[in-house]
Amino acid sequence: MKAPKWEIPARPPRRPRPQGQGFGQGAPGQGFGQGGQRPQGQGGPGQQGQRRRGQGGPGGGPGGFGQQRAPFDAGRAFPEQPGIKEDFVPSELNQPGQQYPQVNSQGYARFRIEAPDAQAVTVGLGLGGQGGTQLKKTYDGSWVGTTAGPMDEGFHYYHITVDGGTFNDPGTGNYYGSTRWESGIEIPAKDKDFYAMKNVPHGKVQQVLFWSESTNQCRRAFVYTPPTYDKDAETKYPVLYLQHGWGEDETAWMTQGHANLIMDNLIAEGKIKPFIVVCTYGMTNNIQFGGLGGFTAQDFEKVLCDELVPYVDANFRTIAKKESRAMAGLSMGGMETHTITLRRPEMFNYYGLLSGGVYTPEEITDKKQVKYIFLSCGSKEGPDRIKSAVDALKAAGFNAEGHVSEGTAHEFLTWRRALRQMALSLFK
Repeated sequence: MKAPKWEIPARPPRRPRPQGQGFGQGAPGQGFGQGGQRPQGQGGPGQQGQRRRGQGGPGGGPGGFGQQRAPFDAGRAFPEQPGIKEDFVPSELNQPGQQYPQVNSQGYARFRIEAPDAQAVTVGLGLGGQGGTQLKKTYDGSWVGTTAGPMDEGFHYYHITVDGGTFNDPGTGNYYGSTRWESGIEIPAKDKDFYAMKNVPHGKVQQVLFWSESTNQCRRAFVYTPPTYDKDAETKYPVLYLQHGWGEDETAWMTQGHANLIMDNLIAEGKIKPFIVVCTYGMTNNIQFGGLGGFTAQDFEKVLCDELVPYVDANFRTIAKKESRAMAGLSMGGMETHTITLRRPEMFNYYGLLSGGVYTPEEITDKKQVKYIFLSCGSKEGPDRIKSAVDALKAAGFNAEGHVSEGTAHEFLTWRRALRQMALSLFK
């Protein structure tokens, strides 16, 4: 039997596309307009990520196929305000092609959210969204607003509340904080060079999985190895165990904190000897929704000291002894560091509390137990306690250093600066 012969029907003639019109036709910067090409740094899929009847293609244009959409008029949506410079540019953390959120040279932040059917839209700023900006509906149905005042330099979490529901801003990246994935915005700092991505040799940040008997689960850590690690198979390195704050996870220091870039830049400048940095999740199984539940630092102590440290020593070229180990943490991670270093003095020789409390001479019974103590906070966090604690430690004969980040509060620029300062004195 002969196999049937399949014929492909002829394709109907293609209707020519008018010059300048693209799929979903938007104005410049709106969707895949301009002849189907995405202008550099503009356009791309609309914020809602779906097409409704009567709306444009990926750019979200209101008129459907082949209809023009006027560009968003920022001057009309954001009336000029006395004292605020109109030099706003997209935040460096924005998704590709997204124009909002924006920041200006004074530190103001500006937001635009497309929610035409909403009744109320606010931006919750900071860890847990404690501060906020009420947005107003503007001429095109979107919601817009500018912060009431300049924000501190550096990274900030935020989220959007639409009619009581909590959402992330589709214009920017997501970062784990406040026990959920939050949006993030970066206010450029005057001293941002020390954590900038530069043309220098870079180390590696790799994810590792290790089994934890104490929590009966596989856990994750991120390990930074310096640029020289893979070039010399014999050299062994000291290790800094660096902990995140409450509501964050093991991604925080390498992502929000730029810890790897800080290390790369210090090594390139010849200011520190290379060392490994390890970040792991600081909570255990008894964490409860909405708070710390029954969690204590002693629970995490088993994970860190009895499971993670042996794993790292077995799988990386470390100097596996107390004299070459440091522990530090920000906020809750500082609380963990304080508890664990005092309970396990045989494990670590360098201690760092970053906005995470202080040590007192009475707590450390043997001065030989620790080689270096670092205490820090932001200038808006009540730095007098840090200064007094450092003075008391020095008077008692300890090698202690204090650091205050000028103009910052309980936030990541405080901790980026602190990490850099502390790193200068580790393993010497």
